[in-house]
Amino acid sequence: MMGIPVLCAVLLLFICHNQSLEVKQPVFGSKRSQEDVLVGPSSCESRTQQQVFTNPHNFSVEIRMNSVAPAVSDTYLCMAFPMPTRDAYIVDFIPHASMDTVHHMLLFGCQTPASTRSNWDCGSVPGTCEDEASILYAWARNAPPTKLPKGLSAKDLTSNKVLSLVSVLCGLMSLFSVSSDVGFKVGKDSGMSYFVLQIHYGDVSAFRDHHRDCSGLTLKMTSKPQPFIAGIYLLMSVDTIILPGKRVTNADIACEYTSYPIYPFAFRTHTHHLGKVVSGYRIRDGKWSLIGRQSPQLPQAFYPANEELNVKNGDTIAARCVFTGEGRTYKTYIGGTSEDEMCNFYIMYYMDSKHAIPYMSCIETGSKQLFRHIPAEASIPIRVSPAHMNSVVHMEHSADFQDNRSLLGTNKADQFQDKDYHLEPVLAWPQSSLQLGQVSGLALDTNSNLVIFHRGDHHWGSNSFNSQARYLERSLGPIQQSTILIVDTAKGNILQASGRNMFYLPHGITTDKENNYWVTDVALHQVLKVSSDGRDTILLALGEAFTPGSDSKHFCQPTDVAVDPKSGEIFVSDGYCNTRILRFSPKGQYLSEWGAGSSDRRRRVPFRVPHSLVFLADRQEVCVADRENGRIQCFIAETGEFVKEIKKDEFGGEVFAITYSPAGDGLLFAVNGDSPYHSAPIRGFIINYSSKDILDTFSPNKKEFKMPHDIVETRDGSIFVGDADSKTVFKFTEKLHRSVKKAGIQVQELQEMETIVQTKLRPEHNKTAAFQEKQNKAQQPPPQKEEKEEEEKKSGAKHNRGQGLLPAIITTLLLVPLLLVISLGVIICWRKNNQCEVKTDPTSVGEIFGKIRGKAVGTLNLGNFFASHKGYSRQGFDQLSTESSDQEHNDEDSSDSDNEEYSALPPPQSS
Repeated sequence: MMGIPVLCAVLLLFICHNQSLEVKQPVFGSKRSQEDVLVGPSSCESRTQQQVFTNPHNFSVEIRMNSVAPAVSDTYLCMAFPMPTRDAYIVDFIPHASMDTVHHMLLFGCQTPASTRSNWDCGSVPGTCEDEASILYAWARNAPPTKLPKGLSAKDLTSNKVLSLVSVLCGLMSLFSVSSDVGFKVGKDSGMSYFVLQIHYGDVSAFRDHHRDCSGLTLKMTSKPQPFIAGIYLLMSVDTIILPGKRVTNADIACEYTSYPIYPFAFRTHTHHLGKVVSGYRIRDGKWSLIGRQSPQLPQAFYPANEELNVKNGDTIAARCVFTGEGRTYKTYIGGTSEDEMCNFYIMYYMDSKHAIPYMSCIETGSKQLFRHIPAEASIPIRVSPAHMNSVVHMEHSADFQDNRSLLGTNKADQFQDKDYHLEPVLAWPQSSLQLGQVSGLALDTNSNLVIFHRGDHHWGSNSFNSQARYLERSLGPIQQSTILIVDTAKGNILQASGRNMFYLPHGITTDKENNYWVTDVALHQVLKVSSDGRDTILLALGEAFTPGSDSKHFCQPTDVAVDPKSGEIFVSDGYCNTRILRFSPKGQYLSEWGAGSSDRRRRVPFRVPHSLVFLADRQEVCVADRENGRIQCFIAETGEFVKEIKKDEFGGEVFAITYSPAGDGLLFAVNGDSPYHSAPIRGFIINYSSKDILDTFSPNKKEFKMPHDIVETRDGSIFVGDADSKTVFKFTEKLHRSVKKAGIQVQELQEMETIVQTKLRPEHNKTAAFQEKQNKAQQPPPQKEEKEEEEKKSGAKHNRGQGLLPAIITTLLLVPLLLVISLGVIICWRKNNQCEVKTDPTSVGEIFGKIRGKAVGTLNLGNFFASHKGYSRQGFDQLSTESSDQEHNDEDSSDSDNEEYSALPPPQSS
């Protein structure tokens, strides 16, 4: 009788053993060999391979760097590895890395990797994945490893299922095998085809002994379907603004959960430098249960969740990030750079495979009433020692930045597109006169002050240059006034003045990370690096003074400079005579140059006055305002490879200057100019870099733009535009505006129409409104007050209906004569020709109205007329390229500066 139970037990143990995952313990030696970071420069080879165990369902995949030796600190390297072609499940992650070598590792899953090379620099361009990247694993210095759980807890299992003898015996086998029923689904039907391993090498001093690195991961996998599938839930703030000097700012996120139960088992927090603590909770029946709480200044890997709890339909998931603005002198927004902030709380969960959702997110701002009940611990910062601060992981180029960009879509773009924010001029800036000449360039210094570059008493006119672009007014001497002014952005007070007796015709200016000025002078044909200490020391000069040329040592009226803040490389747009972008080392050594780009080489149009440059640090790109072609072109900074072109009819054929913000998908700010060939208002533009859509336009109220020559954005979101003709600097700030512009169409919200619509239509409540309504039921106003408010609403509605009736009557009376005129015209036409085609498009109606008023609605523009017909060529209409768009104005109020910069050579003929 005893033999039968023993036999059954042995049989069950044998079955369990065959279904488990075999773990092969490596033989470890030295510390570095423990992490497989081998010393020999040639002994480290790629170890990416699959190992099939005795059970055909179970295997492991090793993902390792292939013998790399990063030369620069803070290098991000990526490698792509194909996933199994069949469905597979990751059931364990085993890291192989030394904290002395590797700062952090991330494992992504995606459909198409950004590169197929053996390894590539993924810290900026081209990134990790071409499509959306899903984070599967994170490891950082001193962080505990992430362990996938065994599925439902014993309590849940015993209440819902029968605990089998096989499971018990398999649990006893855990000492020499791994059994799991939770896994990340990858492969065939997962929507992911590649693993991408990203490793951040923080300090490369560990590579002084010339060893090569093979850090990476071992993935324990099985092809056997798992009863529970792991996934990631991300809570993220998208609209937090941290005010300068404010001690505490909370970012609160909350969403009602409306799907099948999930079981959190790990969490991860992420902010940048200002974050003090991040906490995540489940709220059920008013009770807050902690999922996880951690300082984002500690290694940002996944930590075990605090309790074994589930989240089911009807619960609320909430998170809070606590920030401080102390030490900052400007507003801090959500964004991808180290100067911006992020608020991310990741939950790693598992759920039943029949209802599995691999990724969920929440970006809704939690109501103040809800967060009044948040546990006090969520607002108490976690102290972090300086030693831990040195190992903090800020992954701006990794999972957090990609998650923010995929969910956010925009940051400031949301402000301009969805929240009715609009740039409006600040009329009281500057508070006192700056006494400027022609404003040619603007920049920001490292203290966030505005730098103004102007021409004093010098002007660029038709007699300034000869046909060979040589400066003819050298006898006037250099400008005696201070051409560089440092101005505070709040009031416009001059803080410092410099640049006397140095320049003849200033043009562009920018600053580097050491606060030096990089300027261009079109009369000198030079690019100069000037100290900002007020001593006017020329630290570096590129080009030969007063000598135009087109080789690597000469410029011809260079226009602008852009600086890579990381590498210090210099990019120059050259310019009015030449049609190229040049790249130099920080010490001025010529590296390369390129011309205009195009997706179709057969239709490549050369630059026509590359006028303004901006460096996109988060993308490692350079964008140029190609002035006379009315377009913006962007290139990979290192290679000059063409990336994209933005050309809009709204530009009116000319783009004078651009600047960039990394917020959201990236924002380009641009200003156009007056063109003899196109009719478009002169104004500023806010453009979504990724979609190329114009999100908003802006212009002064009282004054008008005459020749907006340069533009710059401050860290608090203000925009400054320098106008050469009016010798003015305009300031614009973000304000809530009742007139928003979407897709280039201005929508005027009339109060009367709003009232009528609101009385007829019932507004649709989104999830946030419904959630807040449910939370506020307990605190409804007293009945008397509510009845009083209802009576006031009814009274207001009646009053507004009365106001809306009069405009309707007036409109009807005005339409009657119009209909009579149209009818009369139809009758006359029919009598003459027995037929008549009536056009009801807006153009026809506009023409009728124009005739009624006795004048045309618009004016005839010959440039537009000829350009609309095939075979039209601008040849014969083009004059020399000038700062005032190549035309002389005959307006009575035109200034002497209207005829400036008649200096560029005729544009080269395109093939």
